[in-house]
Amino acid sequence: MSFLGKLFGRKQDDRAVARPLWHRTVEIAREPEWYRDCGVADTVAGRFDMITLILSVVLIRMEKDQDLIEPSVRLTELFVDDMDGQLRESGVGDLVVGKRMGQLMSVLGGRLGAYREGLASADEAVMAEAVARNVTLHEGTDPLLVARRVRAFAAGLDLVPAFRVLDAEIGK
Repeated sequence: MSFLGKLFGRKQDDRAVARPLWHRTVEIAREPEWYRDCGVADTVAGRFDMITLILSVVLIRMEKDQDLIEPSVRLTELFVDDMDGQLRESGVGDLVVGKRMGQLMSVLGGRLGAYREGLASADEAVMAEAVARNVTLHEGTDPLLVARRVRAFAAGLDLVPAFRVLDAEIGK
């Protein structure tokens, strides 16, 4: 931090280390294939579901590596900041934002557990059930389409070294 930064009270952005990974996570969640080929509804709810799905997979990968534990906290904080901003932008008032953020964090925690279990199971139906419960799909879409693509993404992510995960070199 520069002398002037210290003098004028500017503090270092602790979340900067995870910002590229957050942006890449959102990019992956917005890939057209999820919506066009896998049947995820291209709606606000469907896009939120995909962000929480991809974020969960990334966080699950990060918890496997000690060097990524602290950055995973920063990544989660960026999710919170982004969702807070989205709520405010959509007109949710200050008095309600805190309650909604608590609900969103609860949703993320529940989905993280469901996806962790789904990815850990050898039975791909377990992941398909988690997708069916937590992702807004078009009527008649088989959740196995999303589950298989997510499992492939997670398997590839598991092969990426920690420093490359942090540099957002994932899902390519």
